Amino acid sequence: MGHVLLAYQWPLRTTQDETVNTARVCGRQRDDGTWEGWLEFVPDEGSAVVRSQRETTQPNLVDLEYWATGLTPVYLEGALERALTPPPAVSTRPVDIPAPKGPVTESVLNPFSVYAKGEGLLRRQLGALSPRHLRAIVRAYDLAGASDLDLEAMTGPELVALIVLAVRSRLAA
Repeated sequence: MGHVLLAYQWPLRTTQDETVNTARVCGRQRDDGTWEGWLEFVPDEGSAVVRSQRETTQPNLVDLEYWATGLTPVYLEGALERALTPPPAVSTRPVDIPAPKGPVTESVLNPFSVYAKGEGLLRRQLGALSPRHLRAIVRAYDLAGASDLDLEAMTGPELVALIVLAVRSRLAA
């Protein structure tokens, strides 16, 4: 069961409808003896209380109370916005990552699994690799196909572009 540990006097307004809220810190002891704390925002007009996710875990009640005394109005405003904003939707559709053709003994990363986390991340990770490693990825995952590209003559940025384009094209097919 939770306990109200501290109520703040600063009025907090929501950005959506300008509702005025009073913030309070609540906490409870966990099974392992530590204390977790969260914030509740009580609207002055009497609508439902908005509760944040756990904001902190402290070793004991005294430390949780001390943590609560250090919160600023800016922190509370941010916590109110986080509590009112739903988390982003997560896709439950699995990404088909093609198996590499032939052994992948030399490839330092799977470009398909990194691309599934974002093209920008793939570009950054590839950009940190040497041309030798980039050529190994192209060969391990057969990203150049039967083309007559001279991989040895390509620069690092050209290899990165080739890999990203090939991965994007293969996943779109």
